[in-house]
Amino acid sequence: MSEDTGMRIALVSPYAVDVPGGVTGHVANLAGELRCQGHEVTRLAPASRGSSLEPDVVAIGRPVPIPASGSIARVTLSLRLSGPVRESLDRGAFDVIHIHEPLTPALPLYFLRASRALTVGTFHAAYERGNLRYAVARWPLRHFARRLDGRIAVSPAAERLTARYFPGAYTVIPNGVDINRFGKPGPPPGGFDPEAGPYILFVGRLEPRKGLDVLLEAFEQLQGHLPELRLVVVGDGRGRARYEEWARVRGLHRIAFMGRVATEDLPSYYQHALAFCAPNTGNESFGVILLEAMAAGTPIIASDISGFREVLENGRHGLLVPRGRPSELATAIARLAGDAPLRSYLREAGRQRAREFSWDVVALRVSAFYEELLARKRRT
Repeated sequence: MSEDTGMRIALVSPYAVDVPGGVTGHVANLAGELRCQGHEVTRLAPASRGSSLEPDVVAIGRPVPIPASGSIARVTLSLRLSGPVRESLDRGAFDVIHIHEPLTPALPLYFLRASRALTVGTFHAAYERGNLRYAVARWPLRHFARRLDGRIAVSPAAERLTARYFPGAYTVIPNGVDINRFGKPGPPPGGFDPEAGPYILFVGRLEPRKGLDVLLEAFEQLQGHLPELRLVVVGDGRGRARYEEWARVRGLHRIAFMGRVATEDLPSYYQHALAFCAPNTGNESFGVILLEAMAAGTPIIASDISGFREVLENGRHGLLVPRGRPSELATAIARLAGDAPLRSYLREAGRQRAREFSWDVVALRVSAFYEELLARKRRT
């Protein structure tokens, strides 16, 4: 490593690099910003056979789907990772090994065991009722946790959860948002009639903890008061057929299930929405989707849960409502729909708040953390 060439950095993720997800997106954005700072960055993660991978990605292991906190995680559980991991480390000659969710099977554990470089871990998850895997495997995992030279948590909620099982010093560095991508004005989403009426937007996987059922009930309650209002659902998942059937049986025809949309189209869905709703029921470590909506200038209504409170102050950057309460969510939607000055205020306040989480700002904090740890390691 030299000041001219920057650091050689490995970003390791346990999750399939070819399947969209919060951690996967975080790693990709961080890699891009670190590269802009002049560092050499390689991403290492499982990938499905035959996937088309970006040049900076090294695939290690094949992912399999496993249930995880009401969702599906795609990780590799192979017992034959030792060779590929050591080969990647030898070839990369990395100055920093930065492992995301470092105590998740199985790829991060192989890197923790083999790494001789500065090793950093970022903890993303926050489960309000605790983590069963951490509780059951606390003692063997503490051996791996001690191999970390530095620990990052993406939010105080993530720090609280992890420190409960693995005490130590944590530095909170939040998730980031691509201000330019979401803030650049664009046309209405393809196939949408701008004259068809205002719409509320939902973005997320169609699984119980994302709370779409709560939003659907709230939307049903609003039909008599706001007949012109539409609901646009962006995302896919195991529950899609059930949600579509629920809407059909109740005769809710002004709901559009868009499925997974192209990455380049997502900002326009935010920008042209009357409001963005995040009715999540819990277990959210950080509100990345809230930052996306803020950067796009979209007023927000979200559940009052710890991970969202880290990002959004009620009444200042958006509206928070008690989780799992369709009637209160419907009241908040009706309030926002009928109050143009409030929507205007929240748009501007949200944009200002999102700038604090711009990826260039976040990546600078991460690289400064690397430098601090490297200097400390040289001294000792």
